[in-house]
Amino acid sequence: MRFFLMIVLLLSGCTTMEPLDMDEEIGVVYLQKEVIENSKDNIIERPITLYEAMARAIVFNLDEEVERRETEYRNLLKKLSETGIWPTLVGSVNSGIRNNDAGSRSRSLLSGRESLEPSTSAERDSQSADLTLSLDILESAISYIASKEAEAETYIAHERHRKVLNRIIEDVRTAYWRAVSAERTFEKLLELESLAEEALFQAYELENTRKVTLLPTLSYQRDLIKVKADVQRIQEELIISKYQLAALMNLPPNIRYKLEIPTRTEVVPMLPASVDQLVKTALYYRSEMRELLYTENINDEKLERAFYESLPTFRTVFGANYDTNEFLFNQQWYNFSANVSWDLLSVFKYPIKKRAIFAERRVIEARKRALIMAVMTQVHVARAKFVRKAQELRAIKQGNDVQSRILALIDARHEAKLVGQQTLVKEKLNYILSEINYDSSYADMQNSYANLYAAMGLDNYGFEINSNMSVDELAQKLKEHWEERAVVLPKIR
Repeated sequence: MRFFLMIVLLLSGCTTMEPLDMDEEIGVVYLQKEVIENSKDNIIERPITLYEAMARAIVFNLDEEVERRETEYRNLLKKLSETGIWPTLVGSVNSGIRNNDAGSRSRSLLSGRESLEPSTSAERDSQSADLTLSLDILESAISYIASKEAEAETYIAHERHRKVLNRIIEDVRTAYWRAVSAERTFEKLLELESLAEEALFQAYELENTRKVTLLPTLSYQRDLIKVKADVQRIQEELIISKYQLAALMNLPPNIRYKLEIPTRTEVVPMLPASVDQLVKTALYYRSEMRELLYTENINDEKLERAFYESLPTFRTVFGANYDTNEFLFNQQWYNFSANVSWDLLSVFKYPIKKRAIFAERRVIEARKRALIMAVMTQVHVARAKFVRKAQELRAIKQGNDVQSRILALIDARHEAKLVGQQTLVKEKLNYILSEINYDSSYADMQNSYANLYAAMGLDNYGFEINSNMSVDELAQKLKEHWEERAVVLPKIR
């Protein structure tokens, strides 16, 4: 007993984990960081378009890679589960050597006398080989059902991959338009901040002369400080948007890049169909709905598998054998056997399994009803939001035009010394805010249009993505897809 305890203690001591060498591990992390930052994929030679940003996100985004590899993994699991249907083929070779003969004697059970002299039926040196083919009918049937479950899991992984791709493209679209707004208004914000600083300095000097009323001067300073704070807040929001876009494209934060500034337009895409048709399309294409349907199929397969597991199993074995033992009358022979066995307790387990599977089915059906209601609501909300954003864009465009004309008038009057610096700074801030609102509203309209398609479960790419596609090729296909499919819904089969 003591010896046994010593062995256990010795083995447990051998399994103690050594502490990490943090210097070495961090060195590896730093090396990986250098590899990421110096990757040729980070070389940006021209301004990035919206569709190139989407393409880079699809090709390089790590979330997409995780889901893509999950899909590949499920495909391999499906192929692996299919091998369970195959019979088992086992080959073995045995070799034995003895230092003496394997002899034996026999004794009569009636008289108690030895009935034979010691004898042997085996050589001291012997070799044997056999090849056995066996098939368990029930196990093969259960493996076939498991392969169908694995196939459904593969389809579920594919739908999740679709969902992640669509989410990435939506996120890129949102971050891209915010970043465009940042680039479009960055210089104007710097100019406005400079004007506010200059006006604030002049206000301080004017206050120190004590030739003006103090309260209006302090109110003027307060307004200018508020302008500076607003400018800095807007700059912070816009600068962060470029980092967010870089993260989606898997670019390191220290990589500088420019965006292609698209021309803004008040042309709004048309609604592709009626509300009823939008809802029907959503119920057909939404990845969550398809995932639930595949889960229902898996539930059906579970019930079938539980039934087969309660049945008796039938196993057949066919073998080919060879033995070098010269005492054998036949050194080569074939054998065949069949065996039927039944776990009788499985008959009592089946009703419990069946009730559990039916309970799971009721959960799935409840989730399906909830999802149908959610999809219908999301489609109606997405459609209403798109209509409102389109109307809002037109109103903001009109306000932007008016503010542009006001700024032109104030600028001319400031040159003519008819209005003060305070009025000019305020109107420039109003104009820049109007520009930012215009960009934001245009981005919101584009996003609401994309969200409408996402609510219907339609892919934001609409073609089979090949992992060998280049960024330029993928960007061109995305551009063609979005420009050509605007008002056409796919037919529901």
